[in-house]
Amino acid sequence: MITIDSVTLTDRENYKLLTGSIIPRPVAWVTTLSSTGVVNAAPFSYFSIVSSDPPLISVSVQRVQGVSKDTARNAIERGEWVVHITDEDNVEAANRTAAPLQPDESEVEAVGLETIASSAIQVPGLKQAKIRMECVLDQAIPLGGKSGQPACDLLIGRVVQYHLSTDVYQNTYIQAKALAPVSRLAGNAYAKLGETFSLDRPVK
Repeated sequence: MITIDSVTLTDRENYKLLTGSIIPRPVAWVTTLSSTGVVNAAPFSYFSIVSSDPPLISVSVQRVQGVSKDTARNAIERGEWVVHITDEDNVEAANRTAAPLQPDESEVEAVGLETIASSAIQVPGLKQAKIRMECVLDQAIPLGGKSGQPACDLLIGRVVQYHLSTDVYQNTYIQAKALAPVSRLAGNAYAKLGETFSLDRPVK
């Protein structure tokens, strides 16, 4: 085994160890709406479930030189956003929305995506996703960084509406193979669902 003290590493070196070790990571494709009505879209792999009662999910949005990205700023200002699950059919489009556009430029328009109105919030969703979740802000927590300058904005959202393709939602369950989700690995690498297996939980 090799033992490394994280304090001795640069931010980039810590990033490489974390993103190479914590795999696979699901990819949230997030839409937000700016104060001027620009629809922003971007993918994030720092994404997970927080709670099922109430249904809470988290997206960590890394800052750039201490400045919040459009997604975090819009989500905090408006208090709502939409999370889509990135899958084999939309991953190339999702990746293209990672381009660093200006705040007044829409990735949705630049990539040629089609939006769909949400039912409980003002932020529109994307038709290209099989699953989308309308979220309202539960908490926004600035974290990390040095000298009082946070490195990220942790967004915790409460899911208020689910929109599920009939291909993936059957008998109250999500059909993983029909969803065909993709996950993020290190660097530019992604993974498909691949082989699955089951294990029974221990019981007393």
